[in-house]
Amino acid sequence: MDTRVHIIVSGMVQGVGYRFFVQRHARHLGLGGWVKNLPSGEVEIMAEGNRSRIEILIKSLRTGNPYATVRNLQVNWEDFQNQFTGFDITF
Repeated sequence: MDTRVHIIVSGMVQGVGYRFFVQRHARHLGLGGWVKNLPSGEVEIMAEGNRSRIEILIKSLRTGNPYATVRNLQVNWEDFQNQFTGFDITF
């Protein structure tokens, strides 16, 4: 079943390669969407695809890469919109 998720990640997640980590994992899982830094120091993610694959992504987001320290994830499930053809880093 395809779905969409909007995620805000807080912690030490900027300046440590976290967006590249997210992009690599999302592409590997065949998900569409984007990831970007927020002025608040958080990272925002929008992802679409198979729900079980998104759940795998969310699990990896909780640990992050070795340089990141993830404090919290806000996860909001939304209706699938089939909006993305790839997974990009945006600004």
